Amino acid sequence: MINNRIFKLLIFLIIINIQGFLMAAKVKHIQVNDIKVPVIFEKDRNLPILNLQLIFQNSGYIQDKDKSGIASISAKLLNEGTKTLGSTEFAKKLENSAISLHASNGFETFVIELSSLKDVNKKGLSLLKDLLQDPNYDKKVLEKIKTIRSGSLKRKENDFDYVASNNLKKILFKDTALQNPSSGTIESISKITLNDVKEFTKNILDLNNLIIVAGGDFEFDELIPKIKDLIKILPSKNKYELDKIDIKASAKTETILKETQQAYIYFGSPFDVDTKDEDSYIAKVASFILGGSGFGSRLMEEIRVKRGLAYSAYGYISINKSHSYFTGYLQTKLESTDEAKELVSSIVNDFVKKGVTKEELESAKNFLLGSEPLRTETLSQRLNRAFTLFYRGLDQNYSEEQLKKIENLKIEDLNSYIKSHDEINNLSFSIVRK
Repeated sequence: MINNRIFKLLIFLIIINIQGFLMAAKVKHIQVNDIKVPVIFEKDRNLPILNLQLIFQNSGYIQDKDKSGIASISAKLLNEGTKTLGSTEFAKKLENSAISLHASNGFETFVIELSSLKDVNKKGLSLLKDLLQDPNYDKKVLEKIKTIRSGSLKRKENDFDYVASNNLKKILFKDTALQNPSSGTIESISKITLNDVKEFTKNILDLNNLIIVAGGDFEFDELIPKIKDLIKILPSKNKYELDKIDIKASAKTETILKETQQAYIYFGSPFDVDTKDEDSYIAKVASFILGGSGFGSRLMEEIRVKRGLAYSAYGYISINKSHSYFTGYLQTKLESTDEAKELVSSIVNDFVKKGVTKEELESAKNFLLGSEPLRTETLSQRLNRAFTLFYRGLDQNYSEEQLKKIENLKIEDLNSYIKSHDEINNLSFSIVRK
């Protein structure tokens, strides 16, 4: 019978071979209006499609400033078509050719994505160009978006996961752009004007902030002239620099009283790690063992399996370019609130103090190595990974190197790393209960 070490080695070799075959995305630069614009590109002959993303970095709701929700509202407005055609006619043109054109935003990025079959790519690119030149800046359209958003936020007042999660961000990221919800608030949305949206959109849709992600059944030299013609209409006046965000709040607990049948407990703490840290792969393993591996995790094992205090309990280390932290959540019976809260603190403290076992490390290695090919199955997955690596300033072979490091990770190095991050014990809690 094949032993465990040989089995893992075989898995690892398979992963490397699959990655070598699949991970074909390349990073190049093109010159547009005196700006060098990075292009992440992968040719894929499996399907006759085009996938194009215009990703504006440092341009998500980190730029909301004193107008919370404006990035999200601006994305919604771009999904309303052009002023010339209006929402309905523009949507019909997309639908008739099975073209998808969608704007969205995260915390650090603002994205416009176009997907189409290859034989209608010209039409898709033309509609995208129309949208960039002639957004549907109409007061009635904006008021419709604001009404829908306000209604959604009103309903979320009784979404206790949403309430607890947002309040945790207020605690952890006080006085930073992250303390505000991405969707804004009913009050902040009511104050956003059409001029606000115009100004915001004009500032973020800038060549200086643009990263292009493209793939499909095209040659690079075939697609680039089309992209250049598209993006040359963008201005090049504003270059946003990313602000680093630190958790400055001391450990605290805030409880919000609602008419609920159970307690919603969200928790978080600092975890000081940079995307470029050589040891960030260790954080990935530690995160998996502590709270990210489902029934195998410490949090799930101690909180649900052994004590039956919650149906589920999760926790993970979030590493982003602008910030990093540890966070998690669980739901429990009202009478178990205090016990569950103290147990979370105890589990995290014990994790730092005593580290992990060999069995936990081996289980984490097997899963992380064995599941890796599932993360690069599709073109969109591979393009997304290539973009993330580039955006974070990492080499395109970083994932492969990370796998090798995980495979060779020793338990003493893992436990030493965990012990060095005792800031994770500085837990804050946001609780919604009756």
